[in-house]
Amino acid sequence: MSARVTPTGVVTAPPNLDREEWLAARRAGIGGSDVAAVLGMSRYTSPIELYLDKLGELGEVPRSPELEEAAFWGHAHEPTVARVFSERTGLGVVEGPGMLAHVERPWMLANVDRFVIEQGSVPSSLLEIKTRSAFQLDEWLLGVPDGPALQTHWYLAVTGYRHAHVAALLGGNRLVIHRVARDETLVEHLVEIVGAFWQNVLDRVPPPVDGSEATAALLGHLHQGRRDAVTVADPADVLPLLDRRRELKAREERTTDELREVDNRLKFLAGEAEVVKVQGRTAYTFRQNGPLATKRFAAAHPDLAQQYTHRVDALDTAALAAEHPAEYRAHRARRLVVPKENAA
Repeated sequence: MSARVTPTGVVTAPPNLDREEWLAARRAGIGGSDVAAVLGMSRYTSPIELYLDKLGELGEVPRSPELEEAAFWGHAHEPTVARVFSERTGLGVVEGPGMLAHVERPWMLANVDRFVIEQGSVPSSLLEIKTRSAFQLDEWLLGVPDGPALQTHWYLAVTGYRHAHVAALLGGNRLVIHRVARDETLVEHLVEIVGAFWQNVLDRVPPPVDGSEATAALLGHLHQGRRDAVTVADPADVLPLLDRRRELKAREERTTDELREVDNRLKFLAGEAEVVKVQGRTAYTFRQNGPLATKRFAAAHPDLAQQYTHRVDALDTAALAAEHPAEYRAHRARRLVVPKENAA
C-alpha cells in the first residue's frame, strides 16, 4: 500500500494511464462519477449498467455525440477553470498524483480534478471542476446541485479532507464557486449504501431493472436480437409484469383523456383571448404560436407552399432494407410488443 497523500487517501494508480489501464483501474471500485448511478440519480447511467461495467461485462455502449462533445469541452476547459479559480480565490492549485483509494476501504476511489493549497505547501482540500450549460445558472447560484454535490462528498470520504471547493463554468462565460463543508452523516450514508452496492458486485448480485431512461437505452444496446428466437419464461416472472403493464396502460389512457378535457375547458374559457388572468396575474396563455398546420396551409396557399418547399437529404430506408437486409436489421431498435389478447 502506498503512503498517504491525503488524510485517508493513497495512490492506487498513477496519472496518464492508457485507456485500457484506466478502465481496469476504475473497475476495482466505485469512483465519484459512479455514486449518482448507484443511488439511481444519474440521467445517463443506471445501477444495472454500472454493475455490468464493474464486472467487465458491459461492452461498448455508444454515447451520444452531444455527451461526447460536452465531455471534450469539459476536459479542454479544466486547466482554465483551475487557473481562474486560483486567481479569484488566492488559493494554490496543483494536479494530483493519480487515482486515489481510501486507505482502509480500497474500493472507494477518487479521481480528483485538482488539489487546493490554502496555507503552506501541503494540499488541504480539493477542487472539483464542472462545465455546464447557461440554462443551469440559476440552479448553480443556489448551491452545488445534487449530482456534483454527491461526487464532491464522495471525494471528501476518500481523501479525508474537511471541505472542498467546486468551480462551475456556466455557458462558457460565468464562473460560480462554492465551498462545500464535509457532512459526516452524509459521508456515512454514502459509504454504507455504496459499500452494499460494491459487495453485490463482488457477490454477482445484480440490482433490479428500474424504469429509468438510462436503463431503457442500455437494454436497447445490451443484447442483439436473434431472429425468431424464443425463450420459455417462468409465468411467475412474466404474468405479474403483464398484469401491472395492463393496469398502467389503462391508467395512462384515463389520464390522457382527463388531461385533454382539462385543456379543452381552459381553451374554451380563453375564447379569442391569448392571455387569461386570474386575480391580476397571468394564469395561462393560449397563443397562436404552435406548429404550422402544413397540409392546411398548402391547401389554402398552394403557390406559397410550392415556393417554400425544398428537398432534404434523407436515408432511403426502404431501399436499404431491400438491398442490405442484414445491415438494416443490425441497426434497428428492438421494440416491445404485447399481443392485444394479453392487454385486453
